[in-house]
Amino acid sequence: MKDEIGGVQMTNEEFQKIVLEELRSLKEGQRNLEEGQRNLEEGQRNLEEGQREIKKELEAITEQTADLTEFREETNAKLDTIIEENEILKELIGKHEVDIRRIQRRIV
Repeated sequence: MKDEIGGVQMTNEEFQKIVLEELRSLKEGQRNLEEGQRNLEEGQRNLEEGQREIKKELEAITEQTADLTEFREETNAKLDTIIEENEILKELIGKHEVDIRRIQRRIV
């Protein structure tokens, strides 16, 4: 039996052969798509794991930043105290110098 497809006559066997080849091609394409999907899923898992690691590191950095900020504030407060006490010492030394000179003049 001969059928006409697109103006070309072919036997039933020829038609079946073409259909089978196309089916094989479709199956191969489907396998390729499935493999690509598996690769994408694996890549997605890798990205998610990387994102979790980045979040952990960011949390550690945030904690360290808070600690450093607290340390800086404490250090600045101590430095302000030292500066203030240094000014007081300068005043005391100056007063003592005046007293020492006054006593030296009385001796001479």
